[in-house]
Amino acid sequence: MATPDDIPASSTARVLDATGLECPLPILKTKLEINRMQPGEILHVLTTDPLAPLDFRAFCDRTGHELLHFVETAGRAEFFIRKAL
Repeated sequence: MATPDDIPASSTARVLDATGLECPLPILKTKLEINRMQPGEILHVLTTDPLAPLDFRAFCDRTGHELLHFVETAGRAEFFIRKAL
């Protein structure tokens, strides 16, 4: 899995702030945002949902999108997801 330093800022097409939202809203909003993106673009998602790590891994496994990086700190999680080609 890549680190944030490995992900060029220019390739992060969008940032989705889903903080304060609970399951299933972070995943639903992520799905809507990814559907508007071009293949290969990267979405940076911020969330405070405690189930997000499980949900986002499952979402990427099911959809074929690549979870490039995930970090969790003090009740907040960040995900970098590359849209499948």
